[in-house]
Amino acid sequence: MNAKAAITQDEAFARIRLLRSPNVGPVTYQTLLTRFGTAVAALEALPDIAARGGKPYRPAPEARIVDEVAGVKRAGARYLFHDSPDYPPLLREADGAPPILVARGRLAMAAKPAVAMVGARNASAAAIKLSREFAAALSEAGYVVVSGLARGIDGAAHWGAMSGGGGTIGVIASGIDIAYPPEHADLQESIAQEGLLLAEQPLGTEPLARHFPARNRIIAGIAAGTLVVEAAPKSGSLITARLAGALGREVMAIPGSPLDSRSRGCNHLIREGAILVQDVADVIELLTGFTGQLRSTFREVPSQQYASDEMLAQEPADIAGMLTSAPVSVDELIRQSGQGAAAIQLALLELELAGRLVRHAAGRVSLADGGG
Repeated sequence: MNAKAAITQDEAFARIRLLRSPNVGPVTYQTLLTRFGTAVAALEALPDIAARGGKPYRPAPEARIVDEVAGVKRAGARYLFHDSPDYPPLLREADGAPPILVARGRLAMAAKPAVAMVGARNASAAAIKLSREFAAALSEAGYVVVSGLARGIDGAAHWGAMSGGGGTIGVIASGIDIAYPPEHADLQESIAQEGLLLAEQPLGTEPLARHFPARNRIIAGIAAGTLVVEAAPKSGSLITARLAGALGREVMAIPGSPLDSRSRGCNHLIREGAILVQDVADVIELLTGFTGQLRSTFREVPSQQYASDEMLAQEPADIAGMLTSAPVSVDELIRQSGQGAAAIQLALLELELAGRLVRHAAGRVSLADGGG
């Protein structure tokens, strides 16, 4: 998706309303915009599409969107649409990127070369110190440091970047007006004043467990590479690393003692192909002039998203009988059904708007509970 000229106020309002409507996620949103050209037209078509999926449908109430827009203005924030010139350019290229972000701060930060730094919340004192030092040095070298404002490594990375005189981008799992964790309220406000604060969730949304993986994909998508400083084997930091690998970005990790459980995640990433990093120069060497030619071999290949104008001109396939509560890839549905990608995508769109479909990571889908 390339950046486009400014859209009208009516279209901007319709886009927000479309994304806030029931069962409309990033993939469905983009499919609708591709098929109908504008959010205004897509909103008009929603009830008929959902009816074909078997359920009545009402888009988000206009009054709720009016209140949200007013609240975003009061918070000193603004909306960034996926085709806005100010939208983070690498994130725009990522499948499933947020169609709309809410932003506070210096929008110019989004255009600078960025590196994500993530790690354990209960990080060791040594790892905290190392994170601050790495972030400060990367900032001095002209990189924006991206992280998620969590306790531990995230917070240290943000503070280090700001102390280095450069920029930092904080991506939060709540609405732009909610500080989480509460002890990082001052840090969040500092980022909004000196750097850039981004949120995908609507104003007033409290951070829920399901919001954090969504936040992690934004962190990975903004940056040319993700550096994991310290992480347990099953942690959100490793999710971010895997998402970065799936996007074709560099995945880096700082090794640690095998006797410390907080280092096992990084050691595991290195064993799977992430680049071992020992100093800031290693990171800069990897990311200087990033062109998509990778040295790390840590990969997870994402499913295709299939949403071209030509493909979406077809009739939907009849695939409801092929789906169960067990997730299956869209690619597999195409292979087994013998139908074209466009027909499958339209069928999924109808089922999702009717509340009968759930989308999972890596391009997989399943029937919702009771969706048969």
